[in-house]
Amino acid sequence: MKNLIITADDFGAAVEVNEAVERAHRDGILSAASLMVAGAAAGDAVARARTMPKLRVGLHLVLVEGKPVLPASAVPNLVDSTGHFRTDMARTGMAMFFRSVVQRQLENEIAAQFEAFRATGLPLDHVNAHKHFHLHPTIWKIIQKFAMTYGIKGVRVPLEPQAVLAKVEQHRASGVVALTTPFARGMRRAFMRSGIVVPDQVFGLAWSGAMSPVRLKGLIEHLPEGLSEIYLHPATGPYRGSAPGYQYTGELAALTDPGLPGILAANAIRTGGFGDFLTQQIQ
Repeated sequence: MKNLIITADDFGAAVEVNEAVERAHRDGILSAASLMVAGAAAGDAVARARTMPKLRVGLHLVLVEGKPVLPASAVPNLVDSTGHFRTDMARTGMAMFFRSVVQRQLENEIAAQFEAFRATGLPLDHVNAHKHFHLHPTIWKIIQKFAMTYGIKGVRVPLEPQAVLAKVEQHRASGVVALTTPFARGMRRAFMRSGIVVPDQVFGLAWSGAMSPVRLKGLIEHLPEGLSEIYLHPATGPYRGSAPGYQYTGELAALTDPGLPGILAANAIRTGGFGDFLTQQIQ
């Protein structure tokens, strides 16, 4: 059995992202989106999501390269002099691991982001984090702690099968894969023990911001058995804070490729959100 979650990240970051998410869901194969609750266009994203009941929306925790939900004075060890989260993930990660005062601020900010999502009234489908920062053990343990309180159904675990990528195009794994895999496997086991849905494989790491129509089509054609997630970053164009070099319109074109619904049907691939596969995950 092949089940697939097709997710757009950074929902709420800008109107350009929100427009692309709506178009990719209504006219394409997008089945889920991850909301930045403190994003510049979060209100617009929520309003659009309310008109798309089949779009599964989750929380995209932002703990780097963004602004906190709490006042900067409440999380002084997490932000810089401008009130934005620090960008040095290695140094910040060390502080999160070793310093209890930082851990308390971190837990409070994560709780505030969950509460902000709850306030939207949208059902919470899943949780992930900007830049995969939830790979940090302190962060994923806080998410696990909040699982029952906020009804977390699923969590992205960034484990990307390199052999599948190689079937689509010639590919050589980066050193980051070897570095992050042990953390991802540990996180996966912990969430599964908590009854939270985690994909068997996730695609979007190697081709982040460059998920072309050819690549997306190839991944779908070579999709492994079990539950997979493919995540993208569609937008109708660059926006304030967008990542240099990201092919935003190309990823939107991939999601709205008119040939993809037929390929999904021909391969008996069911699409949806994490909550749609609560009872069907292959262990």
